Amino acid sequence: MPAAAPQPAPGATPPRRPLAARAAAELVGTAALVAVVIGSGIQATELTKDVGVQLLANSLATVFGLGVLILLLGPVSGAHFNPVVTLAEWWTARRGGAGVTIREAAVYVPAQIVGAIAGAILADAMFAEPLVEWSTHDRSAGHLLLGEVVATAGLILLIFGLARTGQLRFAPVAVASYIGAAYWFTSSTSFANPAVTIGRTFSDTFAGIAPGSVAGFIAMQLIGAVLGLALVALIFLPGRETAE
Repeated sequence: MPAAAPQPAPGATPPRRPLAARAAAELVGTAALVAVVIGSGIQATELTKDVGVQLLANSLATVFGLGVLILLLGPVSGAHFNPVVTLAEWWTARRGGAGVTIREAAVYVPAQIVGAIAGAILADAMFAEPLVEWSTHDRSAGHLLLGEVVATAGLILLIFGLARTGQLRFAPVAVASYIGAAYWFTSSTSFANPAVTIGRTFSDTFAGIAPGSVAGFIAMQLIGAVLGLALVALIFLPGRETAE
């Protein structure tokens, strides 16, 4: 049988899409995602004192919001909204796959960070919170850092596994569902995103993270991304089949 045609990496977009449009999509999408995460967290804490219900409301809003954003902006920029996804795609493209160039990654990542900060400020404004108030929610414990490794590795495995098997059309549902599940099965509630982590320092609310915890979270997210890519290479190794 002829070998299957290689599948594009997540976020690979036609050259006719201007880089400015793709960067704008990443900025707006990341801003909207952070606004959903922080805004739903604020709303939940105003409606109930039950922490379990608060987390349920926060996770459900994130699932629906993320799925819609990927569906809407995926055709423009690939809907990364996440520096580790962008860097992982650059790495696979560097090794012969489809994806963003280093120049494009250098535009995507700042756009995502700026978008995350803007989204946090917007969420605070909508709920009459101080526009910028550093979070005091410490998340530096070791078990939380382990949770970030697991959450990020799983996310990268999912996205690039879908790409390797030609199933990226399911990304809006699959990625949103994974993040929703990871809210509950990881100790860190699955940030899995350096830009979102930075943005969440700007709001001293339910979804915030103290600035002092950011470096540890981002380091673990990068480690998780490397582990996720290693798992993709191991599980979805192309072109080798063994007889039963």
